[in-house]
Amino acid sequence: MTEFRGTTICAVKRDGVTAIAGDGQVTLGENVIMKNTARKVRRIYNDSVVIGFAGTVSDAFALSEKFEANLTQYSGNLQKAAVELAQGWRLNREARNLEALMIVADKQDLLLISGTGEVIAPDEGVLAIGSGGNYALAAARALMENTDLSAEEIAGKALHIAASICVYTNDHIIVEVV
Repeated sequence: MTEFRGTTICAVKRDGVTAIAGDGQVTLGENVIMKNTARKVRRIYNDSVVIGFAGTVSDAFALSEKFEANLTQYSGNLQKAAVELAQGWRLNREARNLEALMIVADKQDLLLISGTGEVIAPDEGVLAIGSGGNYALAAARALMENTDLSAEEIAGKALHIAASICVYTNDHIIVEVV
């Protein structure tokens, strides 16, 4: 089976504002760029929650739809919806095979949700996932420690840095702020 790869998502929380940035590249296998303008960061739940996802595109969409249903069920409680998604993802036999990670944020919380059942809030207000995630994470942490840039500026710059290093990340960057 051919594997679609290539996503970098970076989230930064600073001064009560959270920004999630994602690149637009979708790579087929090791050497074909299939799309440059994919949208992997989007607003859900009446535009009050921002999500970014990495992994298999169809799996990520399935998970984001389930997450939005959980938000509705739990009246917008991000943490409760995230825990329920992670538990269901881990316990459901079909869902267990989904290959994706999600970063979710509202005005109060920033969380990473994984298929192994983790829901993680970062200590330092920075999360990054995907093929260029470690590059973006290092860049965002350095910018947080050494500049007064806004969350939106840091997330965008971290993605640009990752795109200059990771062949699976491009510089078609979308940033959403909440």
